[in-house]
Amino acid sequence: MKKRWIIVIVAAGLLAAGILFTGCEKKEAAPSSGKVAEKITLTFHHFSTEQEVRDGNAGATAFRYAIAEWEKAHPNVTLEQTVLDNDSWKVKTATLASADDLPDVALMQGMWTKEWVANGLVIPLDDIIKASPHGSKYKDGLFAPFRVDGKIYGIPILATGSCTVVAYDSQLWAEAGFSDFPEKWEDVEKAVAYFKGKGIDTFAFGNGGQWQINSTWLSAVGDRFTGSDWFFNIIDRKNNASFEDKSFIDALMFTQQVFQSGIFNKDFNAVNNEVARDYFVNGQAAAVICGNWDITYIGQYASPELKSRIKFAVIPQPPGATATTKTHAAGNGMALVLNPKLSGEKFELAKDLILSITGPVFAEYLANNFAQTGACAVDNVDLSKFDSFTADFYRFNENPICQIYDSFMDGAVVSVMNIGLQEMLNGTKTPEQVAAESQAAYVR
Repeated sequence: MKKRWIIVIVAAGLLAAGILFTGCEKKEAAPSSGKVAEKITLTFHHFSTEQEVRDGNAGATAFRYAIAEWEKAHPNVTLEQTVLDNDSWKVKTATLASADDLPDVALMQGMWTKEWVANGLVIPLDDIIKASPHGSKYKDGLFAPFRVDGKIYGIPILATGSCTVVAYDSQLWAEAGFSDFPEKWEDVEKAVAYFKGKGIDTFAFGNGGQWQINSTWLSAVGDRFTGSDWFFNIIDRKNNASFEDKSFIDALMFTQQVFQSGIFNKDFNAVNNEVARDYFVNGQAAAVICGNWDITYIGQYASPELKSRIKFAVIPQPPGATATTKTHAAGNGMALVLNPKLSGEKFELAKDLILSITGPVFAEYLANNFAQTGACAVDNVDLSKFDSFTADFYRFNENPICQIYDSFMDGAVVSVMNIGLQEMLNGTKTPEQVAAESQAAYVR
């Protein structure tokens, strides 16, 4: 990631220079709550910089828009924002958290949730969400990284990203006999001979970085076999859940079998996802299994003819997988949280702020301007102004989500698993060995 200048809003002089934005206009009009009678300051740290907007980050653009709209509705509130590049934000936030000196409204990474809750740095938001007029529109599955013992401590922000997308050339698959993309893996296998006859691979995939098989494949395929309860039991170390459970080993066995079957490019374990997406863009594969970050690239570099033919699907259902169907691994890795030290009018305003900038104002702007999704559902989005590529990807995100393994699992376990999975795909380890090694790292 590029190193960017740290931007901190501390004075009206910066406003005059046009660097950042705060709500410092002095008026007597009350905010939407109708309760504020005097000037109140709220502190707020985030990383949606102007550079992110210039770089085309839709989530950052919509987030800044939602903040500005809230400020307009609350002219008697000074929203003192500290806006940093992502790397600097992580360092500063970790430092502030260790000193119990977080701002009134902060961002929390999912991996920090348990620690912050244990240290009393955040408060439960369940009642606040339920009392909100749009509380029922939040997508429950996105709250998983921010739950502890059944309670919600953060509201997801920015755009929802999928790690497990199938992008396919609909014309090629129609020629292979499929007017719609196969829903079952058995049907995928029926298309292999046709694509081999054309001299192309059925699927492109890149696992050269080792993480891709975990994030972009197993997170979704594993969920089809184990279901979400197994995953959360693993994360919470409950109910004797184990990587050596049969359902997880079944997922590994299926994974090994399909990657050794000739359906994928032969060099899948040597090339990364960037090479794999180029295979698809260059017509060397009929489909690619990738993440949302690859979809942005494909949309930019695919020929106009190919782009008009590209559609999106979930990974077809593996045989014997009965726990879930049509899931794709997706999530929002960051959430807004409230400082427990807040009270009175400041607490009410901070509560209103996090509900506003994660709710319909943000989600509708994101959907209507970029055809992307946030944590809050949006009804009746007009997709007619977008090309078919963009509109179809928006519809893809309506599929049910499951959790991204390496967003939750202990880093040491993920490292052992990733190395073992790559060896398993090469045929030098069995699924049982990978499961046993992952379990050993888990209980260590």
